[in-house]
Amino acid sequence: MANKPYIIVVGADFSDASELAVQKAFELGAQQPNAEVHLVNVVQTYGPQVAYEMPVDSSALSVLTIAEAGKRFRRYVDDAYARYTKDHAGQPVARVIAHVRFDAIAEELAQLAADLEADLVVVGTHGRRGLSRALLGSSAEATVRLAPCPVLVVRPKAVPEAPPRIEPPCPRCVDARRASGGAEMWCEQHRERHGQRHTYHQGDRVSSDPEMPLLMRQ
Repeated sequence: MANKPYIIVVGADFSDASELAVQKAFELGAQQPNAEVHLVNVVQTYGPQVAYEMPVDSSALSVLTIAEAGKRFRRYVDDAYARYTKDHAGQPVARVIAHVRFDAIAEELAQLAADLEADLVVVGTHGRRGLSRALLGSSAEATVRLAPCPVLVVRPKAVPEAPPRIEPPCPRCVDARRASGGAEMWCEQHRERHGQRHTYHQGDRVSSDPEMPLLMRQ
C-alpha cells in the first residue's frame, strides 16, 4: 500500500522489562518517517472490572473498571513518551497510540499486529533462567510463535550467569572402582549419598530379541 505507515506493536505491562521494550519501540519508530507505535496493555477481565498490576509493585493487584484501566494506561503511555523525548530531543515518533486488550497476552499482541498489518512487534523479557523464565518469559516466547511479522525481544543487559561447576571425581571413589574391578562404585563417604545402584546386563533380556527391554538386577 502506498504511504502505508511503518507500524510497531509493543507490549507494555509497567514492568522494567516492558519499559525497555517500549523505549526501544520509540527509538525504532523515530527512525521511520511515517511510523506508528502502538502500545498494548493486556489485562485480565472479571465481568465489568479488570485485575490491574500496580506499576510500583507488580505483585500487588488493583481492581479497576475497564474505563479506569484505559485511563491509567493512557497516562502511562504519555509518561513513557515523555521519558523518551527527554533523552531523544529532536527524534519524535510520528504517531503513538494506546490500546487496552483483554485476557491472553500473546494472542492479543499477535492479533493486533495482524489487524494493523504491523511491520514489527516488540516485547520485553527478563532473560532469566529456571522458574522465573518459565513464568515471565512465556508470553514473549508465545508472541514469537504467533506474530505474523518479525518480533524483537528486548532484554536488559546483565552479567552472564556463571555456569554450574562440575566437580572432578572423588579420588577415593576412583580407587574403590579400580580396586574392586567395578564392583564398588563409591568410596565409603559417598556410598550412602548415591544409594544402591542398579545394574543392567544384555543377558538379562527376557528373550534373544535385542528390542526387548532389559530386566533390572540389584
